[in-house]
Amino acid sequence: MLSPDVIARIADELAEAEQNNAVIPRITARFPDATIEDSYAIQGIWRDKNLAAGRTLIGRKIGLTSKAMQQATGITEPDYGVMFDDTVYPSGAEIRFDDFSNVRIEVELAFVLKHPLEGPDCTLDDALAAIDYAVPALEVLNSHIELEGRTIVDTISDNAAYGAMVLGDVHKRPDEIDLRWVPGVLSRNGEIEETGVSAGVLGHPATGVAWLANKFHQHGARLEAGEIILAGSFTRPMWVSKGDDVLCDYGPMGKITCRFI
Repeated sequence: MLSPDVIARIADELAEAEQNNAVIPRITARFPDATIEDSYAIQGIWRDKNLAAGRTLIGRKIGLTSKAMQQATGITEPDYGVMFDDTVYPSGAEIRFDDFSNVRIEVELAFVLKHPLEGPDCTLDDALAAIDYAVPALEVLNSHIELEGRTIVDTISDNAAYGAMVLGDVHKRPDEIDLRWVPGVLSRNGEIEETGVSAGVLGHPATGVAWLANKFHQHGARLEAGEIILAGSFTRPMWVSKGDDVLCDYGPMGKITCRFI
């Protein structure tokens, strides 16, 4: 376990790295005894400073929920981070590339809750009952910790590498579509780079919502009505560069486009 002073210092480092679009050395290289609890404490301090500065929390992201992502990162358990309202873009948006570090794109579904959801025994059925609708989403990854050799402790501390989210236009209630079989065909500059299907996320993308509710219970919290839950990628992350045009086709759930400028 890290001391409160060290936890606060790392949170300050990450806040400065975010402001400057910089990358800091791995936490686990400098503090090999750091735990997952330490990493969520670091993330919590960073989150609270952003809230104090006037940002509005609108939801949570879940990461590392598919075999594709676990194999891509070498990390084998899910994690979560927070999302602020100023990080959400509509489909068709132009996104400033230089606002992010280690920029990659992931293919996901997001869920908007109509009821609060809490553990400790939350199931997939409970999560589906609490979901108002699903919407396709692209996540923009934004990593401020060096990627080589990172562990889940590094990733969680860095707000689970969340940078931004691009939301589609098609909303579907859980009873309107089989959420396990939503496809994702991800293209960069007209060339298909990644494909996947939403069942790759824990067998059903809403399983991650139940997992998060149970995880939150351990911290004495719950998911609230109106929150957006970004459920995790069902493709590997795709690197992007300034000037790239990105398109993802979600079949019956429409398409999302964005451009990095």
